[in-house]
Amino acid sequence: MYIYNVTINIEDSLHDEWLIWMETHIGDVLNTGKFTSAKLTEVLAENESGRTYSVQYSANSRKDLDNYYQFHADKLRLEAVQKFGNKMLAFRTELKLIKEFYPINTSN
Repeated sequence: MYIYNVTINIEDSLHDEWLIWMETHIGDVLNTGKFTSAKLTEVLAENESGRTYSVQYSANSRKDLDNYYQFHADKLRLEAVQKFGNKMLAFRTELKLIKEFYPINTSN
């Protein structure tokens, strides 16, 4: 599995509008068919210039992620830039899941 992580800082003055818009945007990204799920999280850190969030999109394959970049990413990114301009700063990272770990129940 691959995780496409987008970290976004949004100015306080647009926060509420952005959060509502973001739910629709995440749906648009998922509707490309290239991701299986998404998680929206708030970064819990002191920040003097707005609030910071992370959206983590899960893709089954590198091919799905590459197809998203090739056919969908530019259009979806442009929508955000047109709506929020320099009031929103985003950077993206890719992660490849190696292995998941879960607690082992040792109490009997």
